[in-house]
Amino acid sequence: MALACSLCPHPRIAFPLRHAPPPPRPRRLPCFYVAPLRASAATASLQGDAARGGTAIVWFKNDLRIDDHPGLATAVAKHEMVIPLYVFDHRILSNLSDEMLELLHFSIKGLKEMLRDQGSDLLLGFGSTEKVILDIANKVKLSHIYVEEEAEYDLRKLTTIVESSLYASSFSWGSPEFVFWRTPFYDIKNLKELSASYNNFTKLKLPISLPVPAPTIPNLNMEFKTMSGVLPSFGDAKKYLVDASGSRDESWISCKEVSAKSILKKDTNQVTRGENYDGQGKETSLNLNNVQRTKYANSVFASQERHKVKGGTNTVLNALAAYLRYLEGTARDDWQELHDKLRMTESRKGASFHALFGSALYFGTISKRRVYFEAIKYEKERNAGFLSPFGYSAPTVASAVDAICSMEWYSLLALKSQICDEGMYYPIRIWRWRGYFIQYTAVGNEGPAVLLVHGFGAFLEHFRGNITDIADGGNRVWAITLLGFGKSEKPNVIYTELLWAELLRDFIVDVVREPVHLVGNSLGGYVDAIVAGLWPSLVKSLVLINTAGLIVPNSSSAPMVDERKISGLAWLQAQLLLLYLRLRAGKIIEKCYPINAKRADNWLIDEILRASFDPGVAVVMESIVNFELSLPLNYLLNSFGGEVLIVQGMKDPLIKSEAFLSMVREQRSKVAVSELDAGHCPHDEVPEKVNPILREWITRAERSTRTLEVA
Repeated sequence: MALACSLCPHPRIAFPLRHAPPPPRPRRLPCFYVAPLRASAATASLQGDAARGGTAIVWFKNDLRIDDHPGLATAVAKHEMVIPLYVFDHRILSNLSDEMLELLHFSIKGLKEMLRDQGSDLLLGFGSTEKVILDIANKVKLSHIYVEEEAEYDLRKLTTIVESSLYASSFSWGSPEFVFWRTPFYDIKNLKELSASYNNFTKLKLPISLPVPAPTIPNLNMEFKTMSGVLPSFGDAKKYLVDASGSRDESWISCKEVSAKSILKKDTNQVTRGENYDGQGKETSLNLNNVQRTKYANSVFASQERHKVKGGTNTVLNALAAYLRYLEGTARDDWQELHDKLRMTESRKGASFHALFGSALYFGTISKRRVYFEAIKYEKERNAGFLSPFGYSAPTVASAVDAICSMEWYSLLALKSQICDEGMYYPIRIWRWRGYFIQYTAVGNEGPAVLLVHGFGAFLEHFRGNITDIADGGNRVWAITLLGFGKSEKPNVIYTELLWAELLRDFIVDVVREPVHLVGNSLGGYVDAIVAGLWPSLVKSLVLINTAGLIVPNSSSAPMVDERKISGLAWLQAQLLLLYLRLRAGKIIEKCYPINAKRADNWLIDEILRASFDPGVAVVMESIVNFELSLPLNYLLNSFGGEVLIVQGMKDPLIKSEAFLSMVREQRSKVAVSELDAGHCPHDEVPEKVNPILREWITRAERSTRTLEVA
């Protein structure tokens, strides 16, 4: 059967509204995907589509495998010479942690070995991807470049740069053509028509595609085998990326290595001998020089301290087999080690799967389809070839299948947001944090950096009345949807205020790349305060809009930090709370808008309800019912030491505003306060009043910052 094609043009990269459009592009071929249940015939069928000829590059990024790789399968079927290529480009790798860089190194090594086994090899480039590809293009008269279509903003931007660079060059044989491919989990004919409602999506009962077998790859000629080079050591690769990153302040970036928990433990002297923290509060397990290498020669982990599966596809498949067969027990050392790690990472039911295999899926060492296929195959083996309508017989099968289906849903939402340009007034971008899809936007070309953070149940669009207006005031504005809310991913993790704080910390360091004016509403304000208190160098000023959090008189130090645990009743409590919120969403939101109820419109309510049916939302609610705002606001504000503005809607039905402001003034005199006739969300209820306050505050805070720098 022929390979199914969808006439879906690769969309423009969503730049801020005031950016000039990108230069013209070279010709793009349509995106394509493998038709469901036709995987085994896909490669052979392509050989009749066109005569094999020309030279193609398969540009590997986060698809480091040859198994279930539609782009590679198509390239092999259509071209006489196929050049596998990976480029160490600091623009997409410099934000990876040391641990993730080491895992990437293992994945590349595994891919290179698999290609060599077939007589091919993986060419390794260093530097700008566009320069590496241009150099190859001129050597071999390149005709096609096969590249996976990504949702992540930085990767889409890099792809556009490469296209534009090739288009600007002159080739006597014509410009190389880009072929964008996907590895679809479901048979979706038109992604643009995909409903954003998970309820509606599940009703379609779409068939799941089978993985594509690894193709037989043509031998690479000796010239390119010589050019492929030797994979550098991890240390050399890391040094290269650090040097290539240039002028970025390493001391500022290094704050990512310091977890929120370690800072608080250090502050309260909770660090005891045997805990993995050094004198600066850095987790020593992140220091690759200090980790104890695994005692098993065939281990699937980089070290005894690590819990992420390493290596190429074969290693990951071995680890997956061990994971799925957890109930059977084993005498194999490598499987016993994985079973030990499974128990360690099962912080809640099913959480171990992503903890163990998340990095392998992020780097594409194994595809989601392959994981699903292996899990279902094992389940059928346990049940005489049948699947029970009452669920899976092995909890590890359920964990793997649930995680994969959830990941695919958020991958679809992320990609659709790029193809359909779903932003109301501003572009939606995608950032990957710890492998999870996070939505954000960025508007404005110049001026101070401002980051807006929403509250519980909301999303970046809750600042619909603020983003453009603040940017028009001469600022660069970012707004983010936190993990577990809106259209950002809702993984199976325990959600805490410290988790969200670390997300914001990394966003500031990796995306904004400079200190920001932090603005947060409700829960977002409390998380902002944690970021400011624990990492004050990242924050220029702090604006709390009807913030969550408590004032504890005379609190000068952090309370004891304990591991957050989910109670046995949490699941039932979460289900009841979720049901209540779905039934009463409209009324609850209207109460938060006592002055201007029209702003609690159908769009806002419908989007909150839509998100409440997403996969993983019950996990978020389980954490919420066990939530503890354990860090006093006054402790955080004093730790920050910078300028703070509190914008308070005095008719907030969730808090006694006058009593709260009185306690704030008693505990910290240097706090500016702006009282408004509004409810819990004044930024959205009365944006015409809040925006001038924010613009004036940012201008004044910038002036104060410059004065301190001069002094």
